[in-house]
Amino acid sequence: MAAFLILSTLAASAPCWAFDLGQSTRCVSIPHQMSVCKDVGYTEMRLPNFLGHSSLEAEVVPRSEDWRPLLQTGCHPQARSFLCSLIAPVCLDTFIQPCRSLCVAVRDSCAPVLACQGHAWPEALDCDRFPAQEDMCLTTLPKPSTDFSKDLPQPGCQGCPAMEEFPSLKMLLDSFCLNDFVVKAKLSRRRLPSDKPEFEVEGHVEFIHQGPLLPYDTQHLLQQWLLINLRCAHTLVRPGRAQLYILTGSIQSDGTIALTHLFRWLKKDVNIAVATRKWKHYKC
Repeated sequence: MAAFLILSTLAASAPCWAFDLGQSTRCVSIPHQMSVCKDVGYTEMRLPNFLGHSSLEAEVVPRSEDWRPLLQTGCHPQARSFLCSLIAPVCLDTFIQPCRSLCVAVRDSCAPVLACQGHAWPEALDCDRFPAQEDMCLTTLPKPSTDFSKDLPQPGCQGCPAMEEFPSLKMLLDSFCLNDFVVKAKLSRRRLPSDKPEFEVEGHVEFIHQGPLLPYDTQHLLQQWLLINLRCAHTLVRPGRAQLYILTGSIQSDGTIALTHLFRWLKKDVNIAVATRKWKHYKC
């Protein structure tokens, strides 16, 4: 549950913007185990970094891992570049900080995800502390002229949906009728920390009622929902072996999905199997 350590580690290590641009620094290779900032376009970083961390083993590498759960949500396309410019600043003749505009863009997209996990945007990343000039800092990339992803359902923050075991046939069919989509998916949760996301949707998602969902996007959509609603996912999905679920949900007015029920499909539960067969001919 590294996501919940983000604020505490930042608060302890950087209660204020303590880095002095006039202090002496040294260049070191970005360590292989610092996978969060691997393949960012350069191989050497400055120490101390912009968060005041001076020890690779004791501070930089372990605290960089605290950001992995947030980055895996895909909350902003430049979130990794922004965070790595602070955690592992590029080693050039001059200091390159992120621009204020980049900080604001990442904050506006990613702060709601942190809020969903019970945290505020860290004070150490106050955007007013970054330079406003766009010529000597890391700026935002131009947006593409068209963005088809805006028309797709998106994962959003919500309260925990109900988890039902051994539901009645009527409850299942009523839930199928009242929701915009019904899918069968195999959800898994890793027991040990890994470079890969803690939660995963394995294999193909099978549609019982497709509604507005798209076949090529739904697996990724459900996985991102689990990673954004991390606290909820911990209560819903057990660690260890993958488990099959029926998930029902609706599309909100803002285009986000809201899951309403998770039905754990157990081998001895015949009602789920009957409901999925009857649904094709059932009149709501």
